Amino acid sequence: MWARPVAVSPSIRIAPGWLDPGATVIADGGGLVGALLHPLTGRERIAAAYLDSDRFAPGITLLECSVNGLPGLVARQDGVTVTVFAFRIAEGLITHIWAVRNPEKLRPWTEGRPSGGDVRK
Repeated sequence: MWARPVAVSPSIRIAPGWLDPGATVIADGGGLVGALLHPLTGRERIAAAYLDSDRFAPGITLLECSVNGLPGLVARQDGVTVTVFAFRIAEGLITHIWAVRNPEKLRPWTEGRPSGGDVRK
């Protein structure tokens, strides 16, 4: 398992300079929690959507980890995983972000994995 804390902060900041101009976010809330209903495309739109995320999710702890072999982040609130992000990176910029918020899919990221991340085989 590989994970390390990258921030213990009430706010999550996405720097527009990290994103490819045509970057896309796809989110899965499973109809159980709030998530984007459609893919969000564009550096500025993505940065704006995540710029003020502390209003929606105060007290988040982020852990840097591998998510299905991709660079990623695990967002935890009060010890419970609330979102797992995976990033596709090309030429040093994030081109795709997958955000899983569906609690049914996140259960393995909380249960039995005190530091988050996936098991490397």
